[in-house]
Amino acid sequence: MRRSRLLASAAAIAAVTLSSLPLHAQGGTRPRQVVPMDSARARQLYVSNRHEDHPVADYDAAVRNKARTDSIFAARSTGRMAYRKTSYKSLADGLEIPVYVFSPLQPRGDRAHAAMVWVHGGVHGNWDQNYLPFILEAVERGYVILAPEYRGSTGYGREFHNKIDYGGYEVDDVLTAYDFAKTLPYVDTTRVAVMGWSHGGFITNHLLFRGATPFKAGVAMVPVTNLFFRLSYKGPGYQRSFSTQSRLQGLPFEQREEYKRRSPYYHVDSLRTPLLVHVATNDTDVNFEEAEPLIDALRARKPHWAETKIYVDPTPGPASVGHTFNRRVNRQTLERDDSPEQIDSWNLVWAFLEKHLQP
Repeated sequence: MRRSRLLASAAAIAAVTLSSLPLHAQGGTRPRQVVPMDSARARQLYVSNRHEDHPVADYDAAVRNKARTDSIFAARSTGRMAYRKTSYKSLADGLEIPVYVFSPLQPRGDRAHAAMVWVHGGVHGNWDQNYLPFILEAVERGYVILAPEYRGSTGYGREFHNKIDYGGYEVDDVLTAYDFAKTLPYVDTTRVAVMGWSHGGFITNHLLFRGATPFKAGVAMVPVTNLFFRLSYKGPGYQRSFSTQSRLQGLPFEQREEYKRRSPYYHVDSLRTPLLVHVATNDTDVNFEEAEPLIDALRARKPHWAETKIYVDPTPGPASVGHTFNRRVNRQTLERDDSPEQIDSWNLVWAFLEKHLQP
């Protein structure tokens, strides 16, 4: 009922009368005019700052889907890699963060393995089985993979879902995975990288653009870069997932400094760690118009630290666009669905990581 009243108010405000404007703005004695807006259009444009108006998800279905994903991880790991799921407390506020651990079946010994913290993408995304072929390949190359489900991830109920803090505490949630790695006797914490896709690439860049970082290197695939651009480009439907977050409480025009702080693009000059970034010109999620300024900034100001590549219209799969150009997986077999661009991108990723982590 409260939301209905708010939407009705939004519709009423949208009906602007020229009589409320100064006489000179009315064009002299021009008769009063009304610009109507129907309630459906008002609902599309209305963006609340109220936490209780945050978009609602099917939390029970997400929990069931997560259980299914975990069972697939367990089954597909058998005989190929060690798998477990545990948790740790975030450095930000002590929140319990679920984390997947994938490692070789027979670790080589104490502090013998390089590790990677892999960060999933999506506003309210999570780790799913479609990452499996890449996890298996990484473990077969000798890496230990830590995959945290930072706050806001789906599959852990309403409260955890609504703790989303895009570009805020979630970055600390992922950073804490490095400290968790210290508890694994077979991980060499002097050889830990961070890697992510999309929103995960956004978090990866944040962790490397802080200046001081414990990570030896980073890989950001099709990363979100600039929230000012992103929210204006995507519109009200997308903005609602941000404006209602408890530590944002508004849009960029209302919280300029906070959105700037949460946009990696504005912190490029702090990079002091090797970084690999790949983007695609036909990306319809992190549009190239958002990605290109970051690539230009890295090439111009950080050429000694950043390796970048722009893939021009990489081959899309049957259900994918440029945004998933190097994450193509057959959803039935859970094997890689390779394209020339995917093969090239991963060859560059493995070469970059082997150079800096020596697995």
